[in-house]
Amino acid sequence: MLAEKGSYQNMKSSKTPLCFMAINTLSDVQAIRCAEFHPDGKIYAVGSNSKTLRICLYPPPCEITSKNHTSHQPTVIFKRTKHHKGSIYCTAWSKDGKYIATGSNDKTIKIMQYSNENRQLEGREIELTMHDGTVRDLCFIEDDCNEKRLLISGGAGSCKIFITDCAALTPFQNFTGHSGHIYSIYSWENNSFVSGSQPSKFYLLQDKSVRFWDIRVNESTNTVLPITYYDSMGSPVTSVCVDPTGRLLVTGHEDSSCVLYDIRKNRQIQCFQPHTADIRSIRFSPSAYYLLTCGYDNKIVLTDLQGNLTLSLPSVVAGEHSDKVISARWHPNDFSILSTSADKTAKLWAIPNI
Repeated sequence: MLAEKGSYQNMKSSKTPLCFMAINTLSDVQAIRCAEFHPDGKIYAVGSNSKTLRICLYPPPCEITSKNHTSHQPTVIFKRTKHHKGSIYCTAWSKDGKYIATGSNDKTIKIMQYSNENRQLEGREIELTMHDGTVRDLCFIEDDCNEKRLLISGGAGSCKIFITDCAALTPFQNFTGHSGHIYSIYSWENNSFVSGSQPSKFYLLQDKSVRFWDIRVNESTNTVLPITYYDSMGSPVTSVCVDPTGRLLVTGHEDSSCVLYDIRKNRQIQCFQPHTADIRSIRFSPSAYYLLTCGYDNKIVLTDLQGNLTLSLPSVVAGEHSDKVISARWHPNDFSILSTSADKTAKLWAIPNI
């Protein structure tokens, strides 16, 4: 398997360009919106506009390291059609991998238990109905104070962020502050998370903000208004992420801007454009050596973050779909990428024999 740092060093010394290959290609009858690796990296979940939820096996090392490998369908160990009444917009695993949650434009969230031993979803399926619009994003978080597993969710409608106790399986708290649809939620440590918003036609205020939250405080702890490439007033936020140290925030925007922000110094570092159309997903690599972005220009891009972050940052196209790329995720251990697209595929990308 390929370690991130080792892969980077080999790439730096190599005379050949960075070349990711599509190892697996999952096909659907409609656009695939979301995919997430299980924390142990051995499986991944995929949700699509066809309302279908699948869980697929991560391929063995021999498939990933072979230069002669031809992309094929992954092994699907679980498939449920009509999992929601609408498209599956988002999915998330709990940190221990025992729970998986999905959100939909049917305004519901479903929480299920996953058995590593049996490699199946088990027990009673829980449906949450507190949202009054599309559930755009969700993530699990640990409440240190009360030793609880919580689910954070947000989306369209009332622009509220809901906190659900996974033991009681009921929402017990909601956060207000955004006046636009919440497109992205991300947690990097216990008790804390960040959210990004887009303007809503139902509100006069044009919310393009990023807000930081602490579940121990019933209000936003900080608000950031990123200055983007084309507009000092900012562009709608499509994706947010914080690096593992909690020092850097990165935001993706509709005008193809990426903004790096120093959280501790509370200042913007720089704005750059790795894409030529809307950025739809943005993630730091596990060790924050790279930034992974994807967008409506059909491309998946890696940006090197190991130099001076105030200077121009080198980027390379890691992969490309035949239509808009909706999400991209790093494998938790290997130097591989999972992407989903409007071209009705989810692809697993890796670099063979690096």
